[in-house]
Amino acid sequence: MVPLPPRPHRDDVLIALAGLLGGLLLWALGLHTRIAAPALPAGNDAAWSLLPLAATAGAELLRRTWTGWALAVGTVALVADQFTVGSLATVIMYTDLVYAAVLYGPPARARRLPAATGLVTVAVTLAVLAWFRQPQALLVGVVVGVVSFGPATTGAMLRNHREAAAAARLRAEQTALLAEMDRVQAVTDERARMARELHDLVAGHLSAIAIHSTAALSLDDEATTRRALGVIRENSVDGLAEMRRLIEVLRAEGEPDAPSVPPTLDGLGTLVEQARANGLDVRRFTPPPAGPPLPAPVGLAAYRIVQESLTNALKHGAPGPVDAVLDRSEGTLTVRVRSPLGGDAGPRAPGSGAGLVGMRERAELLGGGFSAGPVGEAGPGGGRRWEVRAVLPLGEGHGRFPGAGSGPGDIDDEREG
Repeated sequence: MVPLPPRPHRDDVLIALAGLLGGLLLWALGLHTRIAAPALPAGNDAAWSLLPLAATAGAELLRRTWTGWALAVGTVALVADQFTVGSLATVIMYTDLVYAAVLYGPPARARRLPAATGLVTVAVTLAVLAWFRQPQALLVGVVVGVVSFGPATTGAMLRNHREAAAAARLRAEQTALLAEMDRVQAVTDERARMARELHDLVAGHLSAIAIHSTAALSLDDEATTRRALGVIRENSVDGLAEMRRLIEVLRAEGEPDAPSVPPTLDGLGTLVEQARANGLDVRRFTPPPAGPPLPAPVGLAAYRIVQESLTNALKHGAPGPVDAVLDRSEGTLTVRVRSPLGGDAGPRAPGSGAGLVGMRERAELLGGGFSAGPVGEAGPGGGRRWEVRAVLPLGEGHGRFPGAGSGPGDIDDEREG
């Protein structure tokens, strides 16, 4: 069972009515494309021309939905119109059917129809010229080209323009989507960077405050309490100062207060002295040897890794000496911090687990490597220690340092903060 055609478009109905009424008006006025039609009985020529007119007007209703059927009906009607006195309205509506078949039809038909109408135009021109052997026969080919090849070519050009516009819109939408994805990724990366920076700023000072406040509460000694309160006050002031620096960095440009300079390796001496004041036994501190200035991202990453390592040693390490060594060689900066390995008794502090993750991210963002884990021999006399090691390349040409990231243990243990 052949399905019924869909409801015709409103514009197609208007085109069909306009063509039909125009043809009826031409018929009533006696305006035809030929004076007489020899194939029909005299006196009935004009009436017979109304049948192809009606068929072509009916095909116009299908010009957008059933393009193939509409073109087939229109072609038969146009051929039949040649055996009557002819109607100009039938010819005009047929050109619209050819145009619509290319514009609204399947892509394969849109590609083949212009070529097919071009071949038909050439074939008809050559056949008529060979039959009549008169130069005027070329006019027949021109008419065939205007009726078939011209509308098909016009429809193909308009269809190509529409497809190009649709492709351009799709590319614009994809570009906008990629731009939005890049923006979201940039925001996510910036939030992660801010989280690492905030953790490194606050964790050390709050850890010292927690440890010394516990000592002040547990020991009934006025001198010890006063020393603990002094350390607490010093860490509170320093923490507030660093928090203010971070807030200034986040301010928009043009505000009154300019952001302060982020910390560099020149401040490691002050950082180590502060750790000693907080009760950490930093026995050995070796700053990097003199040389060309380090890139700012490398200096900041090294400073934060040392800061976080000392904070973790204060929070989780056992009593004993701590070593912080920085070495510069072969286009890399190696940061190594060793501290006594503490036990795992007791609950973990809130927020534990972000320290090693943040240090690893800082190293990997610069194309370097990071490792953290216990080193040394186990046992009563083994002196087992915890080592944090980061290898940071000093330039774009160095890439990832061979073997970085696969140091001793290379594990994320409970000792994080």
